[in-house]
Amino acid sequence: MAQTNNQELQENQSKDMDEGLALAMETMGKERERKRKKMREEGGLPLCQDPLDLLGRDLMLRVLNNLDARSVARCLVVSRSWNRVASSDLLWTSKCEELWHGKAHLPRLSLVRGVSKLDAYSLSVMDGKRTRIAKDDLCDHVWDFHFTKVAPEYWRNLDPYWKGNGPPMHRYFHQDGSQTADPDDKVWGGHECCYSIVTSMIGGGKVREHYVRINRWLPLAVSRKQDWSWEMSNNFYCYSSVPDAYKEGGTGPLFLVM
Repeated sequence: MAQTNNQELQENQSKDMDEGLALAMETMGKERERKRKKMREEGGLPLCQDPLDLLGRDLMLRVLNNLDARSVARCLVVSRSWNRVASSDLLWTSKCEELWHGKAHLPRLSLVRGVSKLDAYSLSVMDGKRTRIAKDDLCDHVWDFHFTKVAPEYWRNLDPYWKGNGPPMHRYFHQDGSQTADPDDKVWGGHECCYSIVTSMIGGGKVREHYVRINRWLPLAVSRKQDWSWEMSNNFYCYSSVPDAYKEGGTGPLFLVM
């Protein structure tokens, strides 16, 4: 019952907002026509008036809220007064929520206290395009681990991913450069593991190679998915970051990695 009442309330609020916007637009049209008529009577040319001046800040925020983020970003460069409205946290809070919806991880640098919602949105977009993994990415996430189809049958028989007889195996990276697993992991065997992130560059700051290596085993190629999760794999096994967007303060590096 409470959910039904909330839904009806939201529908009524949305209806009121649409009616208010329609009334404002009608008023603006009448005012514009009145001014044009007056200018024609005086023998002059009709004047165009800034919609922000006609609608006011509150109604303009409602209008901009119905636009996509790219369109709102274009409004930032119209004028100083438009910039003040189009950069409002009231507007970009909802844009951030839309952007972050369904994402596996939220970048730490966009959730720092004091960062505006506009900057948080921009930083999130830039970080979401990042394909270079950092140490904080490795250490902040829990990683699902499984063998690939070409791995030896003995290994696959120990892997719940292939047997379907339990939860996936997990791996954990630590700031001291070590890696561990769950205590009951049948594959782990209690051996010591260390990891390194290898990045080689060529002219112009372009990345030639970027991979993660554990001990002296085959390197793991790094890739990023559309939901901002990470995957590291080679011919024999694969790591996938476990979604943790619920973590307060976000995950990953504090500064933007290019």
